[in-house]
Amino acid sequence: MKYPRPPYKDPGVRTFKSRGMMGMPGTELPVPDYPISMKENFRRLAKRDNPLWITNSATEMNFAMHFMLTGAPEADFSRKDRHEFTDWFGVQWIFIPEVGGPMLKPGTCFMDDVTQWEKKVKLPNLDEWPIREKCAAWLKTCDPEKITQVNVGPGGTERLVALMGGYTNAMLAMALEPEAVKDLLMALADFECRLIDRFCECLPIDFITYHDDWGTERDTFFSEAMMEDMVFEPTRKIFDHIHSKGIIVEHHCCGHIERFLPYHIAAGVDFLQIQDRANDFAAYKRQYGDKIGIEVPVRPEVQDHDSVIRAVRDMVDTFGKGGGVFSSVSARDPETAWDAVAELYCYSREKYDEEQGR
Repeated sequence: MKYPRPPYKDPGVRTFKSRGMMGMPGTELPVPDYPISMKENFRRLAKRDNPLWITNSATEMNFAMHFMLTGAPEADFSRKDRHEFTDWFGVQWIFIPEVGGPMLKPGTCFMDDVTQWEKKVKLPNLDEWPIREKCAAWLKTCDPEKITQVNVGPGGTERLVALMGGYTNAMLAMALEPEAVKDLLMALADFECRLIDRFCECLPIDFITYHDDWGTERDTFFSEAMMEDMVFEPTRKIFDHIHSKGIIVEHHCCGHIERFLPYHIAAGVDFLQIQDRANDFAAYKRQYGDKIGIEVPVRPEVQDHDSVIRAVRDMVDTFGKGGGVFSSVSARDPETAWDAVAELYCYSREKYDEEQGR
């Protein structure tokens, strides 16, 4: 091994204490002696420009959801009971603890006619929300050396579904009133760009995840024709706006969305955050790996030490070539978590040294 793996809790190794990472709150993890900054290496991964290691998002990123930085209403994920809230667009939700997330309140329908959206939908006035104060408070908790990531969902089609009271009405609207739907999606894209502007005024952002689900685990919600007619242009507008600020773009997109990969590429997405159980990541890497990256978490079902280390190496061997990948590792045992974090860094460094002739 070219790069020695640090022994567990070696007193000569720099460490940091994770906060709820990999199911082990308070776990001590090793900090490598990085040859370049974490930010520069991540940029190289995104651009396939001679990266030195595969970024571990759990240890190398500061992360915030949009509602943390705006004060917009959101479910209280710490509660174990069902509870209701109304989002900043006026849509009613209910948190379902059994599934760990919110859903539209049964029976709610904010808008039943998409052609009336200009009368019905009031885009939030960002001046009325404590964005500057929230961003300043969160920034104090961040490590300035780490990659700063902000999630700016929900995106256009998710917001359409919420406003229309569910997927049935939203898909009918796309089929029957495409011009009105596109106008609404463009207005939502403009709002998203203003929100990104506000965040960038307050934070040194390196990486933005845009959250917009386009499918179920079986297939996409809508067709390629609907993508071209309504969804693509507003989505590309957001991605272009993010890129204009020198920020790397990831699209979180649930579902089996293989048919939309060419549109992701055309829109300039740097990374995809998609469901591994619904998509063939290895096939996507083979076919599109020189054009788009994938976030590939390591979540081995078998949690013994050797299985976790083997899973880390398999991920690097399968997805590491050329860059276009970042990862994280799930390990419940503290010592295995330590070794897995070290292995991801050291093994990927060895692979990139070999690949780049060092």
